[in-house]
Amino acid sequence: MDSSNLFAAISGDASIPSQITRRSPHPQQFLGIDGAGTTPLQTNKFYANMFLGRRNQSVWTHPYQVSWSRGQEVARSFGLAISQIDREQLAFGPMTEQNSSRFFIAPIGIQSLVLSATELSNSTDLTLDSLRDMSVNANLAPSPGAQPIITFPIVQGMGFVTGIYRNAQPSIGSGVFYRNVSGPFQVGNSYKYSMLLEDGKNWLFYATPDSGNGAPVFSLISNTTLVGPQGWSGTIMVAKNPAGLDGEAVLDRSAGVYPVSVDVFGSAAGTTAEYGFRFGKAGEVQKTLFMYALPHHVSSFDNITGAGQTVLALNTTTKGIARGIFADSWTMVETDLPTDMSFSPWSLAQGNVPSISAAAQCAVVAAAQSELQQDIPAQTNLDSMYFSGKGLAKFATIVYTVRDLGGNQEIANQGLERLKSAFDVFVNNQQKSPLVYDDSWKGVVSSAGYNDPNADFGNSYYNDHHFHYGYHVYTAAVIGYLDPSWLTERNLAYVNMLVRDYANPIRGEQFPFSRAFDWFHWAKGLFESGDGKDQESSSEDAFASYGLKLWGKVTGDANMEARATLMLGIQARSFQKYFLMESTNTVQPPQIINNKVTGILFENKVDWATYFSDAWWCKQGIHMIPVHVPSAYIRKQNFVREEFEVFMSGGRIAQAEGGWRGILESNLALIDPASAYSFFSDPNFNTGLLDGGASLTWYLAYTAALAGA
Repeated sequence: MDSSNLFAAISGDASIPSQITRRSPHPQQFLGIDGAGTTPLQTNKFYANMFLGRRNQSVWTHPYQVSWSRGQEVARSFGLAISQIDREQLAFGPMTEQNSSRFFIAPIGIQSLVLSATELSNSTDLTLDSLRDMSVNANLAPSPGAQPIITFPIVQGMGFVTGIYRNAQPSIGSGVFYRNVSGPFQVGNSYKYSMLLEDGKNWLFYATPDSGNGAPVFSLISNTTLVGPQGWSGTIMVAKNPAGLDGEAVLDRSAGVYPVSVDVFGSAAGTTAEYGFRFGKAGEVQKTLFMYALPHHVSSFDNITGAGQTVLALNTTTKGIARGIFADSWTMVETDLPTDMSFSPWSLAQGNVPSISAAAQCAVVAAAQSELQQDIPAQTNLDSMYFSGKGLAKFATIVYTVRDLGGNQEIANQGLERLKSAFDVFVNNQQKSPLVYDDSWKGVVSSAGYNDPNADFGNSYYNDHHFHYGYHVYTAAVIGYLDPSWLTERNLAYVNMLVRDYANPIRGEQFPFSRAFDWFHWAKGLFESGDGKDQESSSEDAFASYGLKLWGKVTGDANMEARATLMLGIQARSFQKYFLMESTNTVQPPQIINNKVTGILFENKVDWATYFSDAWWCKQGIHMIPVHVPSAYIRKQNFVREEFEVFMSGGRIAQAEGGWRGILESNLALIDPASAYSFFSDPNFNTGLLDGGASLTWYLAYTAALAGA
């Protein structure tokens, strides 16, 4: 499965299908976005707090967090507040039964430094431009309609926080208070100041004047405020330095050059794929950029990128220690990718398992015959794209299973025709809450949420589109695999529209690039959040990528298939570092490791919880659902064993209620498939233990395949 360009456009008609009505305006108004409504905007990226609500919630670039100060806190500044939280500053919650803290949270509101100007006051206006997937420009003007006097290019992983000043008097505030300020020290064309704050932390800033502006002299007028020259133009770059003179030498090398944008690239050959970031830069562009990389980046760097690692490292709030890197581009390599993974059960040891024993086949056929008698429209045409998708995927899996693993073509064909009819409701946009194309932010959303933002889990506000649409894309892939004649222009256009909405490989005219898969980390929708973006279900995230992989396979889009396979590889690596915690995990704080899953992972906190239940089986199970083909790749056996021993051993698995019991038992197949098969093949099996998106047909086939039964 080779691809010279993983980010090639999806082939075919990219226009919005005629059955999808265009609608505007969106209930979520644009706040301070230059050129809003003319091109697709990123709805789910790291900087969304800057255009939502009061616009002063934090944005995490990792390791720094920045926010529009708006006169808040001790510094009383109206500039961009900057902080970086060390691990000893985290606050941990009460202990759980498994002897781990229920949560940890980083403090919010610390303003170590604030880049501002004396001209900024309570009339200050914040605008945004160049809203891309990994970068944005934030502009501060003295009043609405005035020309900005400071522009901040905010880029994920940036090594400095940079302010570009235009004819203004710089003011650098501190809510932590200055203990000592020394400088200026000339470093090339820049002038360096060292600042020791009252918390004992050392920061540096480099002022690089535009031609003709001369050396800037900064004066400490109080223990909270440094003021520079009037009418000054140039750049001020701020960085924290925990490494003394060695760290200072690193930062000196990149003084004057800063990132302004990022482009993602990638290719694949066989079971290996490369991807990376090319950073656009400005300022003294002859110099090499200094950036910070997260643990999952560092562990997959190629040799050239890895050689750029420095002594500087800073803690991130929820993603471990970020490592300082000298490089204008990064290349990461994922090897041993599951390129062979297809529709059938799969494991690391066996690969695809396309057949099961005759006895298991009989059980599968009997289960399918019963389950396909259910009312398919009643389980698929719901007022929720999420629950409808789960229902569609359930029946798609049954139909596939009874044909390819059960060997019964007749039952499969009958079920397939009913499945096609159920899916046609969505292709024709005749479901209970039809989709609309939002002509404001540019995307396909449920009409259900135009009066209630929380309807369908926030789908209308771009929340969880990969979870919702991933089930639909998987269903379409199964139908197309079982009946290639179904892949008509109309059906292709509809499904590709869903794909473009949550996983567009290009910056298109109708949809933004990669809305729901953040190539730096991840995202959620148009909701202001004091703790930043979050994700609750790592497993549904992976299933969305798996659906893309299969859709690329059945439609002959090798780039999509290879790209989705790489996404699975990145997810497997990053989930093990941030979400699914083995006892050997060194990324997350040791105080939470024995919870085994982080729960809901925010930018600023980790909470062993769900949005819907406090039961342990829900907290663990939300990172299992759906137990399906990619589960064995994402959820490594050693992790599954440890989680089982902590929560489920000694019969405690029976505490799980309803469909969660079935989820936990099917997950057991990853380490003890024989026991799992025995559970589901019991003649007295209680179907009340099946989740609404699960089936006995699949669980029997899946556990039998992995058990060799």
